[in-house]
Amino acid sequence: MMHITLIYAGLLGLLFLLLSCWVVKRRRQFRVKIGAGDAPEMLAAIRAHGNFAEYVPLTLLLMALCELAGVGAFWLHLGGSLLLVGRILHAIGIQLPEAPNKPRLFGTLCFWLSLGIFSVLALVQGLSFG
Repeated sequence: MMHITLIYAGLLGLLFLLLSCWVVKRRRQFRVKIGAGDAPEMLAAIRAHGNFAEYVPLTLLLMALCELAGVGAFWLHLGGSLLLVGRILHAIGIQLPEAPNKPRLFGTLCFWLSLGIFSVLALVQGLSFG
């Protein structure tokens, strides 16, 4: 059973739900049915949601595969925490009008580190069983 991955998947699922609600709120606020309209705030909400949808599934899949392959809890929690904190910081930072900004930068770096950790661990595990 993948208990550690399940915890992070659940937390990230709730974050995705919040980002979805944020997009709906912005759509109502700016009266935009499709697309981003003329509001940069609408586009920011869409991209925070979209960026999450583009990157989190692969990272969670790698995490789950690492857990199934027997990677230690320390590495799973490290990568999972970086993923969660990174996505929260990125979602906050992308909403800020000034760019670049520290939350978005650190969020992106945390996420990249998480993806890198799980990718390397998956490779090491895969090659050690081959």
